[in-house]
Amino acid sequence: MTATVESTRTYEVRTYGCQMNVHDSERLSGLLEDAGYVPVPEGETADVVVFNTCAVRENADNRLYGNLGHLRPTKVSRPGMQIAVGGCLAQKDQGEIVRRAPWVDVVFGTHNIGSLPVLLERARVQQEAQVEIKESLETFPSTLPTKRESAYAAWVSVSVGCNNTCTFCIVPSLRGKEKDRRPGDVLNEVRTLVDQGVLEITLLGQNVNTYGVEFGDRFAFGKLLRACGDVEGLERVRFTSPHPAAFTDDVIAAMAETPNVMHQLHMPLQSGSDRVLKAMRRSYRAERYLGIIERVRAAMPDAAISTDIIVGFPGETEEDFQATLDVVRASRFANAFTFQYSIRPGTPAATMDGQVPKEVVQERYERLVALQTEISWEENKKQVGRTLEVLVAEGEGRKDEATHRLSGRAPDNRLVHFTPSGQDGDAAGTPRPGDMVAVEITYAAPHHLVADGPMLGLRRTRAGDAWEARQAAPAASGGGVLLGMPAIGRPAPLPQEAPGCSVRS
Repeated sequence: MTATVESTRTYEVRTYGCQMNVHDSERLSGLLEDAGYVPVPEGETADVVVFNTCAVRENADNRLYGNLGHLRPTKVSRPGMQIAVGGCLAQKDQGEIVRRAPWVDVVFGTHNIGSLPVLLERARVQQEAQVEIKESLETFPSTLPTKRESAYAAWVSVSVGCNNTCTFCIVPSLRGKEKDRRPGDVLNEVRTLVDQGVLEITLLGQNVNTYGVEFGDRFAFGKLLRACGDVEGLERVRFTSPHPAAFTDDVIAAMAETPNVMHQLHMPLQSGSDRVLKAMRRSYRAERYLGIIERVRAAMPDAAISTDIIVGFPGETEEDFQATLDVVRASRFANAFTFQYSIRPGTPAATMDGQVPKEVVQERYERLVALQTEISWEENKKQVGRTLEVLVAEGEGRKDEATHRLSGRAPDNRLVHFTPSGQDGDAAGTPRPGDMVAVEITYAAPHHLVADGPMLGLRRTRAGDAWEARQAAPAASGGGVLLGMPAIGRPAPLPQEAPGCSVRS
């Protein structure tokens, strides 16, 4: 059943949490626009507000109910306004959301995001809340319409769900068991995106390197990376996030030998203590983790490696924490997403003995951040004097307007701010998002690089053309790209505290 709005109504999707949710939100936007809704103009209140929630962080519940409370007076004053709640928190709380916030019109889960337009229409007609939570995947998300926010970069889901049982993580119970797409379907989507101007894709999965478990090929992910190398016009391939226990040498070889697969790896560590890793049910130990990093760097000396780390897991001692610091020192991460452990009801870790006092967790967290900041800065300083090819991005640099710089990503995913001027000091043509520029790095900070000299080269691309065409017709696209099947989302930059689902992979 397809629901279509009878008159033009506006919508807004508010996204919380990880890359999976960013990807799902672009599906939700695509579904709503396919049903006749339009994006709300900036500064106005939408007719339909959709919350796409995350259940990983401790304050997720409070944040959602606080935001719902703030919207209540607006909804009371605007007859016909609707509020919908989806995502992991909806899957977990289900009917509790309507009990605590009876002004919510629709609650839907992680397995049935495609139901949103129908549920909104049903709630409108029946004048009562609709709660629909499926316990298994209804439709693979990549078959749904999608509104991409980028003309030059895109997500491609290779799988959904997770087969692990990490004791700190509630996500497998909310997202379900791993479901894999067939390689041909993934590659068809990649080719379609490239035909539309996309230069960079990120292969996305809860545990991306266990891809193939459903069809019995443990080497499927490495083969998929190599197959992406045969897609003409695809310049950059990334993936997130692999699990160290399933990381195989064929993937390292595929990364090293496939020219368009970037030498960048995000691999969650979580803890450097074998005792804590065992308590977390992370089926690897520090020695294995460091061995993977050693082999990656042997094959790709320029590889930039990032990670996720949890501080203060139940029972963590100072000795355990020191083991984590030791692994961080040995690994020389380009950056790390660091988290203070928080109790998530429904997880085994929530009832474990030895919950670490908040003040101890905070002090350890600050020491870890200080160490990693020092390492990140030292590693970034090694980039000074190098010439890098930067994929120009849209909205990456918060201070770009004040500094008159543009921003983008180097091949290893480091953020680069640069001055858009030619060798002679005159304008060499303004690069567009999706274009490639060559710049020499002149300065390094812990979390970004700066190139304040002239651009050494500008390559205008099909992706830049696609971005320019979109700007010329904003009303038609609502600022994004609406696709049918296959379709994809944009790997938008996320805040430091939310790198993606890898924190619980």
